Order: sequence, then C-alpha cells, then structure tokens
Amino acid sequence: MYIKEEIWIEKYRPERLDDIVGQDEIVRRLKSYVKTRNLPHLLFSGPPGVGKTAASISIVKEIFGETWRNNFIELNASDERGIDIIRHKVKDFARMAPLGEADFKVIFLDEADALTNDAQSALRRTMERYSATTRFILSCNYSSKIIEPIQSRCAVYRFKPLSPEAVTKRIKFIASEEGLRVSDGGLSAIEYVAGGDMRKAINALQAAALLGDEVDEETIYQITSTAKPEEIKSFIKTAISGDFVGARAILDDLLLSKGLSGQDVVIQIHRAMLDLDDIADRDRVKLIDRIGEIDFRMTEGANERIQLEALLAYFALMASEQR
Repeated sequence: MYIKEEIWIEKYRPERLDDIVGQDEIVRRLKSYVKTRNLPHLLFSGPPGVGKTAASISIVKEIFGETWRNNFIELNASDERGIDIIRHKVKDFARMAPLGEADFKVIFLDEADALTNDAQSALRRTMERYSATTRFILSCNYSSKIIEPIQSRCAVYRFKPLSPEAVTKRIKFIASEEGLRVSDGGLSAIEYVAGGDMRKAINALQAAALLGDEVDEETIYQITSTAKPEEIKSFIKTAISGDFVGARAILDDLLLSKGLSGQDVVIQIHRAMLDLDDIADRDRVKLIDRIGEIDFRMTEGANERIQLEALLAYFALMASEQR
C-alpha cells in the first residue's frame, strides 16, 4: 500500500469552530466573540489533544478571514522559556499596529505553563500595556502554573478530555475520507488507546492504515504497543490470586514481547483497577495507593523491572493475608 506522506493530525485539523468535537459548550461561548468581533485575552487549559490550539487558530481565521496570518503570530513557550522571548518576540509584535482593517492583532502562546515566573511577570506587563491593539491567547496543560495576575486578565476556558463518542465521530469521518474500513473492535481499541486525546486517536488510525485498508482491534493494539484491557485485567487477577510466578510471566510478555515500558504498564494497571468488580473497595484503595507509590518511584528514576515486581509482590502478599 502506498505510504501517505501527509500527517493526518495536520490534514484534518479543524478549520472552523464548528469542526471542533467534544467541546460544545466552549465552542458556543467562543462563537459569541467571533460574532461580535470583540475578543478578550483568553486562557485555554486542559490535557493534550483536546482542541485548544485548534480553537485558537479557528477563532483567528473566522475573525480575520483570508488575511488572518497578517495579524497573528504563534509561539511555543516550551521552545524558549525565559524572559527574552517576552522582551523581544512578543513585545516587538505587540507594539506593531494591526494591518489592514483589523482592530487588533492576536498573539497565541502555546504551552504557556512552561514559561518561567520572571517571563510570566514580563508577559503580564506586556498584556496590560498593549491591550488596546493586541489580544493574547494562552494555552496550557496546567492553569495552576500560570501566575494569578495573568489568570485574572483572561477569560479562562477549561477543556475536558474528549468523550469516546466524540473520538469515534471524528475517526469515522477520517476513515470515510480516506476509504478505510474500521471494525467496531477497532473503534473501541482507538477509544481506549486515545484516552480522550484526539491526536493519539488520529495517529493510531494513520499508523494502522499503513498496513491495509481494514483496521481492526489487533492492528491498533499492535501498532501502539498497548496491551488489551482484558490482558491487563487477567494480569491483575493472577497477581491478586497469589500466583506471583504466573503474574511475572505475564509481565515478561508485556515488557519483552509487546514492548511496553514500565510506565505504560503502571498506567494500564491503574485504569483497569477502576473497572474490576470483584475487589473489595478497601483492597482497591490499598492497591491504588501502592500503584501511585510505584509510579512515583519510577518517575524519580528507579529501576522499572524491580518496581513492577515489587508491585506484583504486594498484590500477592495481600492475597496471602486474606486467606
């Protein structure tokens, strides 16, 4: 099959606010700004891949039309985190008069939570000084990392993870456009892998499409190096039953055969814990508490294999204590 050169997350990036799925209430409120052509400073916060950047660019396109690039600049704060990006790039663009018949320019600062506190303080002053001719749209994953003076100057919109229905709707549209057949199992697998992130969903679909025109459950899990939810549940139940050796064999398969990282395994164990019905609530609390401790240790640099086996040992010890 011919390998498509286009990256689908760019090819199918929403061009209008109406194209953004899963954020209906936010889109409805943003449309009022477009209708009145009166835009305040905006702060978009939320997890990756839920439409923050798409919403920002869509607003600008709908307000300025074909000439939107003349009065818009997009900067990624994670590239340059210090105060210099504010003193030079941002301030130089902000002090310029709008071009054409536009009433203001728009500066979109992506991943603004990566800015240092000094840079954010300089940005606050710039927003205040040039508010007559410049509007700022800030995008971040964690609004708590944005200093309070900036938050108070912005209309804050909190984007939520996309629902499975929203992901399915968009995936079906892309599959139709690309001539793909996606099975029901394939759609469920994409929903699970994406976890509310549309970029993950579209990337998984494109990667699977390179192997053929039919996308099924097996292909999605194989392409994304993800274990099936049933496999993780079986893994947990084996450990909780006290069969440490059996659980360790399944762990070997996940790490060596399927190529999962230790962090991937912990995240999937945590997701599966909430769906297991045959565990007492008190035991579930203890297990999730230990999962959090193991995740922290691995994040701090501890050996993944040792930590995962320690988690399995804890599961097995709990089983022996209940006998």
